[in-house]
Order: sequence, then C-alpha cells, then structure tokens
Amino acid sequence: MKKQITYLTLALATATLMFACSSGGEETKEEVTFLPLVKLDKAAEKNFIHEISVQGNIETDQDVLLNAEMGGQIIKIYVKEGQKVKAGQLLVSLDASILASNLNEIQTQLDYAEYMLQKQEELKKRGVGSEFDYETAKNQVSSLRSKMKSVNAQKGKSTITAPFTGVIDQIYAKDGQVVGPQNPLVRLVNNSKVEVTADISEKHLGSIGVGTPVEVSFPNFRDTTIQVKITNIGNYIEPTNRTFRVQADIPNNKVLLPNMLAELSITDMNVSEALVIPSVSIIKDQDNNDFIYKAVRTKNKDEFKVVKVGVKVVQRYKGEAMIEVVSGKIKDGDFVVTDGAKGVTENDIVRTK
Repeated sequence: MKKQITYLTLALATATLMFACSSGGEETKEEVTFLPLVKLDKAAEKNFIHEISVQGNIETDQDVLLNAEMGGQIIKIYVKEGQKVKAGQLLVSLDASILASNLNEIQTQLDYAEYMLQKQEELKKRGVGSEFDYETAKNQVSSLRSKMKSVNAQKGKSTITAPFTGVIDQIYAKDGQVVGPQNPLVRLVNNSKVEVTADISEKHLGSIGVGTPVEVSFPNFRDTTIQVKITNIGNYIEPTNRTFRVQADIPNNKVLLPNMLAELSITDMNVSEALVIPSVSIIKDQDNNDFIYKAVRTKNKDEFKVVKVGVKVVQRYKGEAMIEVVSGKIKDGDFVVTDGAKGVTENDIVRTK
C-alpha cells in the first residue's frame, strides 16, 4: 500500500514539473512573437517614368473617294481594284461628245469673230471704220474665247485622274453606266504614310508636347508595337469632353490601315534621380497627410525600429510612387514598411516576415 502511494506521489511530481516546463516554454515563445511582423522594401533613387494610356485611331490624308463632277455615260474605266497608280494617271473617262461638238461650233464662231475684228482694226487704221463696230467685234471675240475656256473646263471634268500616287481600293462604277454629278466612282488610298491620332484629357496638356515619346500597339496585331514621337498638338480644347488632339506620324507603313484601332502609351513624365518607393507603403494620418514608416535596423539584426517620415506624392505608376520628403529623412537604400504599417506606431520595434 505504501509502495502504491509512493508511486502516485512521484507521478504527480513528474506531471507538475512537466507542466511547469511546458508553461515556461510557452511564455518564452510569447515574448518572441510579441513584436509586430511587417514586410520591408527599399527606397530607391532612380529614373521614374510615368505613362498615360489612351485609345487612338489610324488615319491618312491620302484616302479619297473620287466622284464624277458632271453627268454622263462612262466610256471606260482604265484601272482595276488593287492596282497601283501614279499621280495624274487616267482612271475613268466619261462621254464628252456633246461638249466636243460645242467646242467645234464655238471655234468656228471664234474664227469668224477674229476675222471681223481684224477687218475692223484695218478700217480703224484708215480712219473709215466706226468705233462702235470695232468695239462690237472686239467684245464678240472676248466673249467667245471666254465661252470656249468654260467648255474646255467642263470637258476636262469628263476625265478622272489620280490626284496622288496610291492603290485603287474599290471601284463603284461600271463601263457604260450613266452617272450624275457627285456619284462615287473610285476610292484611291495611299497607306505608305499614316498618322495615329488620339484625344487626351486637358489635364495632361502641360506635360505633353511635340517630341513626346509614344509607344503604339494594336489590338488586332498583338505582336506589333512601334515607337514614335508626337508631331502635332491640337490648338483647341473640345468643350464637350475637355480633350485636345495629338498626332504622331508613322512613315514607311506597310501593314496598318486607316481607321484601325490603336492603343497609345504616352510618356508624360520622365524624371532622373527621383526618390521612388512602393505605393503600398504610403498611408494617411488623421489630417489626410501622407507618410511612411522607415525601418531602421537595431543592434539585433532581426529587429527594426520604425520612424515616421512625412512625404508628398508627386506621381504614382505601376505600384511605385515618386515622392518628396516633407518631414524626417529617407534616402536611397533605406528600408520602408510595406505590409503591416497600419498595425504599428512610431518607435515600435518590429520583425520582418
């Protein structure tokens, strides 16, 4: 019986000792995990670039619809769709037989009027002709010459020529068809030089100018990206949406077509030696002022002391922020708290995750 009591007492003592050891270990562990856990990143002094993205459009000023300026029957269409033509090349001719007949008639009348004027001049020199007959003959010649010039101009409208070198994109008429004035005949396009245009918000007017770099990509050509520079800035703010127009020339084009959609990334800020930090490290105080927590390493290499630094955000882009220091100090290479900053206060000691 005594032996059983001795064993029981020994078991209780052992259990008490184990519990005490266990309790002591937990207290030590709690002391270790008491320090707030945060994530750190570094401030960096580097080149900071900010871009704005807008949707644009491919345009060309050499995309025209050639129309008939006078009515008549089409005698012949001299080109085919897809054919390359040169400036001044004949494309379409209309029936001008009536005008040609009118020209012959006017020419006959002009020849006779010039003959009569010549005779009146001879009579005037001899002093036997009247001033009235001379002026009448002179006026008749002038009138017929003007009429011939007008008919010749009308006859010239019976032929349609290429105003510039390009490609026949589409033919709307057919041989023998009777067309009226302003009827579309041919579309002529030259895509060797196109422009990309876009409407930009008025707030960017001061940061975008001629020569600003632009990266252009195309939703329908996802593997195509080109680098251009702005060549023209609009001189007018559209009152309905408060935007201005920008244009960038794209020379030596081979694949882009007018009215194609484009996506523009325009560099509106490029600052060298800017102080840059992760955007997530910036928090606001009760007065809505921006600040960050700088982490300064303590004697214990695994622990850091947090120091409040007031900042002004100049610009944000792609998870980074360019800042100016308002109060405190921070420089290139200093650690800043990026995760867990809202759970600490100034001068707290923290550990990194």
